[in-house]
Amino acid sequence: MPLDDLRRMFDHWGDVTGEPGGVDYIEVDAGGIPAMWAVPKNCDPDRVVQCTHGGGYVTGSMYTHRKVYGHFAKAIGCRALIPDYRRAPEHVHPAPVDDATRSYRWLLDQGIRPQHVAFTGDSAGGALAVTTLLRAREQRLPSPAATMPLSPWLDMEAAAPTFSSNRDRDALVQREIVLGMASTFLGEGGNPKDSLANPLLADLRGLPPMYIQVGGDETLLDDSRALADKARRAGVDVTLEIEPEMQHVYHFLAGRAPEADAAIGRLATWVRPKLGLG
Repeated sequence: MPLDDLRRMFDHWGDVTGEPGGVDYIEVDAGGIPAMWAVPKNCDPDRVVQCTHGGGYVTGSMYTHRKVYGHFAKAIGCRALIPDYRRAPEHVHPAPVDDATRSYRWLLDQGIRPQHVAFTGDSAGGALAVTTLLRAREQRLPSPAATMPLSPWLDMEAAAPTFSSNRDRDALVQREIVLGMASTFLGEGGNPKDSLANPLLADLRGLPPMYIQVGGDETLLDDSRALADKARRAGVDVTLEIEPEMQHVYHFLAGRAPEADAAIGRLATWVRPKLGLG
C-alpha cells in the first residue's frame, strides 16, 4: 500500500475507541515538538503521563491516539502529553526517540518534577517508552517515576518464535509487515542492533519500575517477554501481564470493551502511588 494511503487508513485508528468524556484536548508546542494535552476535569495538573503513539514509526499521530490516552489520563487522574514525533521515512531513526526525549525535557523545564512523570506508549510507542529512558539517561536527565509499555515492538529483526506460533491468531501484525516498517524506520544502512531502536540490546540497569501489558494472541508477545526478562536481570522492578486471547494494543477498545477498560484501570492503580497520587 502506498504510504499516503496507509497513513489515511490509520488516521481512522482511533475510530474504535469510545470518547472518554470529561477530557479537554489542547495542542501545544513541547519544546519544538508538536504535542497534545489530554486534560481530564479536576485532574492533578502537576502529574503527567507522557504517551508515545504507535504506528510502526511510520503512521499514527497525536490525533489517532487522542481518545485512548484520554482514557489513561482520566483513569490516573493526571494530564497526558502526546508528542507528535517525526515519522519515517521523512525522518529516520533516531528522530522519534530524540523528539520524545525533547518533549520530556520540556516537561521538566515547565517545572514538572521527574518523580511526577510516567511514560507509556503502544507498539512502536511502547519501545519509545523504554528508549526515551535510555536517551534521557545519556543526556543526564533525571528518570521519571515509571514506564508502562503496551504491546511494545522492540526487535527490528522480528526473530521471535511467536511470529510463527501466533501467526494465524494475530489479525494485525505479521513478520513481513514488521520487517518492512523496520527498514523504513532505520533508513538505508541503518543498524537493526542499535540499542536505541531495540532496547532488548541495551543496558537496562537503573530504569524505573515497568509494567508491560500485551495480548496473548500477538506475534509480538515474545518481545514483551524478552523485555521483562532482560529488565528483571538488570534489577528493574517489572510486572508483565499477558491478557489471554487479546490482539495487538487491545487498549484501543477503551470505552467499548471491558478487557481494555480493566487493563487501563490496573495500570492506573499501579502508577498512581508512584506519581504520589492518593
